[in-house]
Amino acid sequence: MHAPPVPQHEVAAWFDATYRRKGLRYLRPRRAYPIFVQLLDLPPAARVLDVACGPGLLLCAALERGHAAAGVDVSAAAIELAHELVPAADVRLGNAEALPFADGTFDGVTCLGSLERFLDRERALREMRRVAKPGARFCFLVRNSNTLVWRFWRQGLGRREVQGHQDALSLVEWRALFARCGFVVERVLPDQWPRARLRQLLPWWRPRPGRAEPVARPLVPLRWCNELVFVLRPAEASAR
Repeated sequence: MHAPPVPQHEVAAWFDATYRRKGLRYLRPRRAYPIFVQLLDLPPAARVLDVACGPGLLLCAALERGHAAAGVDVSAAAIELAHELVPAADVRLGNAEALPFADGTFDGVTCLGSLERFLDRERALREMRRVAKPGARFCFLVRNSNTLVWRFWRQGLGRREVQGHQDALSLVEWRALFARCGFVVERVLPDQWPRARLRQLLPWWRPRPGRAEPVARPLVPLRWCNELVFVLRPAEASAR
């Protein structure tokens, strides 16, 4: 069973309060984000959009790799932080279901840990396709509902962020959703951060701008991973 609908203004208010209280501490550290830009595998100077960009940590990683970066978030507090952290990026207040960008603008689109929170995921995904160029690449980090963490901790013990519309889908359900919205899945990987966090305890393994990072393979079946990384293309681009 998925989280009940929450009005958009309540979701925005929850994120505003969270970012004002915790700031960057609410998120993973900055060094957790370059791998998502790497997985897009874009040429230099490509245009990257991060949907639900928060304070702009993915945008920092995109700029470090020589890309042009843009972001959108429903939280005014997050956008204020992003303007301070990454002033070179085009960061806008807006809803993922009505992105404030023109058709065919971006070479790559990311959405990390937020797609499951959207009130209308299909509409948001179609908006991402609308603002992407033909043949663009997409990278999404999403929560898996078929895990002990979700079933017992979040749902069973009531630890789900209801006002923040925290939700999840299974691996099969995510694949079906992306197919309905016109995407072809190229790769599915486990969340990269758990093993990268351990590896980066060694100074020589910390991310550096432009350096390729190891991509972690699953140690357990993907259907049991807490979070999943999807790399996708538009269906028509894959057909050519």
